[in-house]
Formats: sequence, C-alpha cells, structure tokens
Amino acid sequence: QVQLVESGGGLVQPGGSLRLSCAASGRISRINDMGWHRQAPGKQRELVATITSGGSTNYADSVQGRFTISRDSAKNTVYLQMNSLKPEDTAVYYCNAIYQYGLGALESWGQGTQVTVSS
Repeated sequence: QVQLVESGGGLVQPGGSLRLSCAASGRISRINDMGWHRQAPGKQRELVATITSGGSTNYADSVQGRFTISRDSAKNTVYLQMNSLKPEDTAVYYCNAIYQYGLGALESWGQGTQVTVSS
C-alpha cells in the first residue's frame, strides 16, 4: 500500500502564493498519475490538477495559469505551486496517486491540508 502525506498549507492573503507538497511512501513499484483535488465547505471535491508519469499535466479552468503541478519521481513527490491566490481557492487540498499493484492499479489519498486565502 502507498501512503500519501501533504504539507505546505496555511493562511495567505489574496494575491499571495503557497507551495503544497505530497510525498508517497510504502511499497511502491510504480506510480502512474498523481494529482491534487480540493474541497471547500459545503461543496463537492473537485479536481485541481493532474500529472502523468510522463509529465503531461491537466488543470481545472479555475486555476489554469495560476497553479503549476510538478513531480519528482525519484522522491515520489508531487507539488502544487499556487500563485495569485483568491479567496475562492480556500479549501482542503488532497493529493492522490494511482500506482501499480500486482497486475492492476490502486489509488491512494492523502489526509488533506487546509489552504485559507483571506485578508
């Protein structure tokens, strides 16, 4: 099984920046896609960004041009650089990873890290 631990959340003013990290540990043979999702109070969890093992990225329209997802495969870590933050970016941010397990694949989620954008 793979465990994911996020870090880097906190309180930031509108227009500010934060960098989230998510490190995977455990019995890792190969991690395929990694991603970030977020859930604001009273709302459903939504996709923020994903990155494949080959480095292809995908972003939600609401963060395109402001957020950048990247990964360090040697460290089994995915990052989310968030710039020009807005109050509507306030949410709990979760990372996830899809990894090889035997002949199939499994998915793991982190516990989440709070991001609050407020003056």
